Amino acid sequence: MTATVVVAEEIAPAGLELLRAEAEVRDLAGAERAALLGALGDADALVVRSATRVDAALLAAAPRLRVVGRAGIGVDNIDVEAATAAGVLVVNAPTANAVSAAEHTMALLLSQARRVPEADRTLREGTWERGRLQGVELHGKTLGIVGLGRIGTLVAQRAAAFGMRVVAYDPYVGAERARRVGVEVAESLQALLAGADVVSIHLPRTRETEGLIGAEALAAAKPGIRIVNTSRGGVVDEEALAEAIRSGRVAGAALDVFASEPLTHSPLFDLPEVVVTPHLGAATVEAQDKAGTDVADAVLAALRGELVPTAVNVDIGPDVPDEVRPYLPVAERLGATFAALARGLPEELTVRVEGRLADVPCRPLALAALRGALASVSDGPVTFVNAPVLAVRHGVRVVEETTTGVSDYVSVVRLSGTVAGTGFAVSGTVVGRKGPVLVEALDHEIELPFSRHMLVLLNADVPGLIGRVGTFLGERGINIDDMVVGRPAAAGDTAMMGLSVARPLDDEEMAALRGIDGVACAWSVILP
Repeated sequence: MTATVVVAEEIAPAGLELLRAEAEVRDLAGAERAALLGALGDADALVVRSATRVDAALLAAAPRLRVVGRAGIGVDNIDVEAATAAGVLVVNAPTANAVSAAEHTMALLLSQARRVPEADRTLREGTWERGRLQGVELHGKTLGIVGLGRIGTLVAQRAAAFGMRVVAYDPYVGAERARRVGVEVAESLQALLAGADVVSIHLPRTRETEGLIGAEALAAAKPGIRIVNTSRGGVVDEEALAEAIRSGRVAGAALDVFASEPLTHSPLFDLPEVVVTPHLGAATVEAQDKAGTDVADAVLAALRGELVPTAVNVDIGPDVPDEVRPYLPVAERLGATFAALARGLPEELTVRVEGRLADVPCRPLALAALRGALASVSDGPVTFVNAPVLAVRHGVRVVEETTTGVSDYVSVVRLSGTVAGTGFAVSGTVVGRKGPVLVEALDHEIELPFSRHMLVLLNADVPGLIGRVGTFLGERGINIDDMVVGRPAAAGDTAMMGLSVARPLDDEEMAALRGIDGVACAWSVILP
């Protein structure tokens, strides 16, 4: 069934085209909130920018919603906690406006340092004030960057081209990474403020960052410091900043964002040392086009059930490496297979990555395995968003392990755990054109391509048993799409039979299958 995507605010035409290629799009840009809520009853996805409040009430009006896409970087207008509780993925376009925001930061910094707005205004008013409007050079000055993410890094690179010394404070960025981009690391925010001539803010607005640059911080800053903020309003205390400028402690400021927007009156507006713009950091043709296409790509990937690297409310680590992506369906199908064979979930599910794949971050594989395992025991849909929440509810803890040693395959994903006192383990990999393949189950080696409906049998290793099983299925009109046999990894007298079948067997049929002479045990595995 074609997914339905509601677009609540205007995005680039290229983004709409991408969405329309795979989904039914309802373009409600400019609609009132009541109309939007009324259109969300059967929506699978919602695309917004910054004006639409995605709160608990909106989420309640959209029971089928699977993903909310923010065409931009900030998600201040989205109740991420409520979305997570509802199992709704939140994605954004974190890199779309990075270059535009970095360039706007430099524009504001230069405008403030060289007093460009004031010079433009006085000249238009008929006054030639060349002598009074003296500025300062950036060359040789120290730029302090608070938040060395994508935009902060781009600003650092551009500032270095102006001959500035760049120092950054970011507790989540190591000294080695900072060194690679030519940036020194400050031990604390206080140390950065005390040594910088200019400070540029690149932080989200959170409980921890709100009012971060306030009266206390400004009082301890280097006299004559200049403040630039193109990140989020509220990180800088605007009243405290205005007072610090009036007192001469701060030489000036350049702000693109404010605690309350839209804003048309502020004590900062009366100060000639301050340059202001109405949140223009992402206001370029290029950034808007990329925000539209990036969020469309992310929304469509989410609707296809893929793990989206830009997900805001899924902890997948810094990225999903290309080497990991082919193994995501392996891990998810292993999770479902484990739960079917164990007929339940363990208190501790160990996800072990073996071989070459162990050299890259593999947290996404553990999440995919968890999603697959929970799908068999959960009433509602299991998503990458709510899988960790459901795991806690079911008392399942995930342990991640890696080892570079593996014998027969380049890389293997292995799941193991104990259910009702019995240990279970399954392994899978990717094999050429076969794709995702089950290569170990219940201590037996096997190479069965995953399929929607599978049968796994432990049986006596005797002649004629394969024929009896085939006859049993044929008499019931169940076609066998694939069949493989396997032997135990260690010495033993049981064999394994793995079959892909056209339809699942009902409880009566499974009981009869288990009753065939020589069949020790049989499981039906239905993959999501």
